[in-house]
Amino acid sequence: MKFRIEYKKELNPSQFQAVNIIKGSLLVIAGAGSGKTRTLTYRVARLVEEGISPSAILLLTFTRKAAQEMLKRASRLLDNRCEDVAGGTFHSFAYSILRKYASKIGFDHGFSIIDRSDSESLISMLRKEMKGVSKSGALPRKQTLANIFSRAVNKNLSIEDIIFDDYPHFSRHLESIHAISNAYRKQKAEHNFFDYDDLLIYLEMLLKDHPDVRDKICSTYHYLMVDEYQDTNKIQAEIVNLLAGNNNNVMVVGDDSQSIYAFRGANFENIIRFPEIFPGTQIIRLEENYRSVQPILKLTNIIIDRAKQKYSKTLFTRKCGGSLPLLVNAGSENRQSQFVVERIQTLNRNGVPLNQIAVLFRASFHSFDLEIELNREGIPFIKVGGFKFIESAHIKDVLSHVRLLFNPYDKLSWYRILLLLDNIGPKTALDIFESISAEQSGYAGLFKKKLKAKQSKSLDRLKNLFSSIDPSAMSVIRLGEAVVKYYTPILKNKYDDHPKRAKDLEHLLTIMERYDNLERFLTDMALEPPNTSSHDGLFTDNPDDDRLILSTIHSAKGLEWHAVFIIWALDGRFPSTHAVHDEKALEEELRLLYVAATRAKEHLFFTYPRTVYDRISGKVLSRPSRFLDDIPDDILEKCSTMTF
Repeated sequence: MKFRIEYKKELNPSQFQAVNIIKGSLLVIAGAGSGKTRTLTYRVARLVEEGISPSAILLLTFTRKAAQEMLKRASRLLDNRCEDVAGGTFHSFAYSILRKYASKIGFDHGFSIIDRSDSESLISMLRKEMKGVSKSGALPRKQTLANIFSRAVNKNLSIEDIIFDDYPHFSRHLESIHAISNAYRKQKAEHNFFDYDDLLIYLEMLLKDHPDVRDKICSTYHYLMVDEYQDTNKIQAEIVNLLAGNNNNVMVVGDDSQSIYAFRGANFENIIRFPEIFPGTQIIRLEENYRSVQPILKLTNIIIDRAKQKYSKTLFTRKCGGSLPLLVNAGSENRQSQFVVERIQTLNRNGVPLNQIAVLFRASFHSFDLEIELNREGIPFIKVGGFKFIESAHIKDVLSHVRLLFNPYDKLSWYRILLLLDNIGPKTALDIFESISAEQSGYAGLFKKKLKAKQSKSLDRLKNLFSSIDPSAMSVIRLGEAVVKYYTPILKNKYDDHPKRAKDLEHLLTIMERYDNLERFLTDMALEPPNTSSHDGLFTDNPDDDRLILSTIHSAKGLEWHAVFIIWALDGRFPSTHAVHDEKALEEELRLLYVAATRAKEHLFFTYPRTVYDRISGKVLSRPSRFLDDIPDDILEKCSTMTF
């Protein structure tokens, strides 16, 4: 068969082999910087060019942006048919399937999705109710409870296991935590709420318990591709298994060496055991690296070779030159910061833009001293962290009003917007909601409720808002503008930095302009929210935004820079003292260092303070990370800040 794309010419031998295998199960171990996205993109084009219907291909990724980018690239390679491939995240795919078949598992098709902060708000209400009956003292905070419930789902463990493993100091609260968990599930069911974890749980349940539905879905999608398979949890791996059906045409791509999200429930065993789950699996390794110079790859190959459980691979490049990575022994934390700042200034003077330099660290607090030095020297920087755009209180406030236009019986949204008003407290807010819910009167219930004069006056503007809005006749942007106009006086009264937050609301309205369907907008805000606020961006494609990047390693995965500094490469900090006696945790810390080091293209530096007193262990930490022990000087150059 004659193909329009010259696949053999465009791809290296391993990539071509991965793209060329159409039938059966395939595991592609894609080393760092080895063209994983390129391989997936060309395989989409190849399947379509082979004559396979785009609607029979399902591409599952961990971000919608990744799926969209791959399908756009495939369309540019071949034609617009590639845009008809079903591509999205596990959660968005689950949402689309459950919208069709919710009744099969006992739910209404009009369920609402609640995000993490909504989950915490609901848990907070239940926690307050439980406080009065708990005999074991102060209960865990709402964020901790949400973590416990989510980890239990994603790790497929009991709440007891999570508490004893991760929060043993809360074991005395076990009975109360169970009670809150049960009440949380009940409340979600009563109000037709699904949280993120529910989407996966109920999709798995649907596929397992309803063979007729599973067969129908499997007959629709004959070819399944999964990106970043090392980041899947047990439920996601089981969903892949169920979706593969009898076709068994499943290709998963990932890198066991970059499995670093166990704290989110990612299961390293999924990628290791894939060939056992799918007998006859062909394994292809992508080892040619297009990012880093060979001296960096020589070091990273040695680091990851120390992992006990892995798919062996040796990364190589055709790029020439490059200096040896450097391990720097600093006299103190502040001297470490000074060294990093001095080297950044030197690189910048030699033509490396600041936005092509990154300082990476294991934990956010590791950069505090460095931030002081950067400010002192006037070096602009961005630090990855803080609240996501969608989690900002003012954004949540506006979205809560909009959500009520779609679902007038959304308890969390009513509670939130009513508490914004003067003279309305938690009890009154709940009374108003219960009245609206009992009468099934929607926003009209606001007009019927008898309240004290002051409370009634507080509600007048809200009543006017809802009486002036018609969700069935108004566009999404007009609804948004009406809500923002109503909310602006509240914003000014509530926040000293309201001008800055007002810009966020403008940004939200810009996003709303893209939508002609309110449900679609709310779904995307819950499943694929924007990452940052307009005034606190993290990464940018704008070359004029020349700022140094400070980032945790977890946030840096998938990115690359000309020069990378990995600070606090000190044993007891990296790996942490907590991981030293846990083999699985220690292996993940090793992979974390590998991920950090493979972000560098040309220059790589490790630094550590020479003497640090650790209050937890009562020891003085003074040696470099054990992951860098005994590496020859011709692979990793060692020096002290005393020599600079």
